[in-house]
Formats: sequence, structure tokens, C-alpha cells
Amino acid sequence: MSALLEIDGLYSGYAGVAMVRDLNLTVHAGEIVALLGPNGAGKTTTLLTTSGLNPVMKGDIRVFGRSIRGRPAHRAPREGLAHVLEDRSLFYQLTVAENLRLAAARSRGDLDRALSYFPALEPLLGRRAGLLSGGEQQMLAMARALTSKPRLLMVDEMSLGLAPVIVERLLPVLRRIVDDTGAGVLLVEQHVHLALEVADRAAVLVHGDLVASGTTAEIAGRAAALESTYFGADADPSADADPSASPSASLDDRPDDPETDPEGSR
Repeated sequence: MSALLEIDGLYSGYAGVAMVRDLNLTVHAGEIVALLGPNGAGKTTTLLTTSGLNPVMKGDIRVFGRSIRGRPAHRAPREGLAHVLEDRSLFYQLTVAENLRLAAARSRGDLDRALSYFPALEPLLGRRAGLLSGGEQQMLAMARALTSKPRLLMVDEMSLGLAPVIVERLLPVLRRIVDDTGAGVLLVEQHVHLALEVADRAAVLVHGDLVASGTTAEIAGRAAALESTYFGADADPSADADPSASPSASLDDRPDDPETDPEGSR
């Protein structure tokens, strides 16, 4: 079975400094691959490079069998790649409906199908995105990505800033999307155990190097050792960011998200 995403010996970073070194990773149709690791490991860099938002320094990335080298970043959604960024990148002054219609018009996508995964958004269609709770904003970011009916979906820190109870409701939606559509998902997630519950395979990055990969059962069997060795007792395993960006607060410093159920209950 051919892979939707093939990362082959990738080196990528910023200002000539490689944050990811010799990375090899694949994502096939119908599976979720979790990309795990401590802050600064190179996870976000990997996703940004795959989207074409960060240059390939060495190696190659093939999406749907074609190298991304020389491909403008704006072509990625048209070719079937959707990327939910860590900061969600919503139009906060626009309403929920306007955010979704803009994405659907741009991609000629399926708005109703996207909303079907997040029915809690339907009564909020007239509300400005900036007035939504963190969980609602994440649902909107996910629904917006789904309007393009992606074959490959990349999600960077779905849980960022959200209470664990909200994360437990959101992550299984990814499993439903994969099972319903046959798409592949590359998931960056700080909640290791929750990620392993929904993923099929996992890879662990540390300081830009791939230190472990395998099925979720194999990685789960080593989860305690990996967390102790690579995350550290006091580390915050949140997504890495561009070195020029200010560091985000730890989860313990963020307010809990209001109770929001992606299935529509409150």
C-alpha cells in the first residue's frame, strides 16, 4: 500500500540550523500516526515543512507520491493536504459560519459533512470566533480543515490550552474521521497516553532525532520509560515552536476551557 506521506531523511529548521535531522516517517491511508516528544523536539517544524511553510534543508518529503520541493504552500489544500496549526489561525472577527464558508468556498468543500463531526458548532454559527471558548475554537479549526475533504490531515496540538476532559472528547473524533473517510492523520499531541489510545502508530522525536517508532502497543509498553527519559519529571511536553516565537505557558498555567462537548452536549 502506497503511503500518503513519506518523509525521507529530512533535515529542516530555521536560519540554517537543523531542528529535525534525518527523519524518516510514513503515514498511510486509514491510519493515525502520533508524533510525540518534548518541547523543542522538532514536531511542529516537521508539520510546517510538510505543508511547505518551512524549507527542506536536506532529504525529501513526498505527499501523495509527489515531492513537495518547489510546490507553493498554497497548493497543499488543493491537493488534499489539510493542516490544523497550533495557534488555530482563525479569523476571530468573523463568525463561525463565515470562517467555514470562506474555507468551503476556497476549497469547494463539504460544509455540512464537516459540521457533522462537531454538532456543538451549529448553534454557534452566528457567533464571532473570537468569542468562542478554547474547545469551540479548536472544533472550528478542525471543521474548517475538513471542508476541503482532505486525504491527509495534520493536527498540531489539538489539546493546547484545553482541560483534559475536553481533550478526551475531541481526540476520538479524529478516529471517527479516519474510519469514515479513509484519510490519514499525522497528529502532534502532548497528552501521550490519550494520543496512543486513538493512534495506530507513533514516533518519538527528541532534539530533532527519531528515538523510537512502532505500533501504539509497542510505544505504550515503553511510555513510562520514554516520558521519564525524554520528557523529564518537570518537562512540559507541549509542541515546539519557531525559535523566534515566545514560549507558551505550561498547561498548569492556562485556564481550563469551559465544558464543551464536540458531540453537542453541554
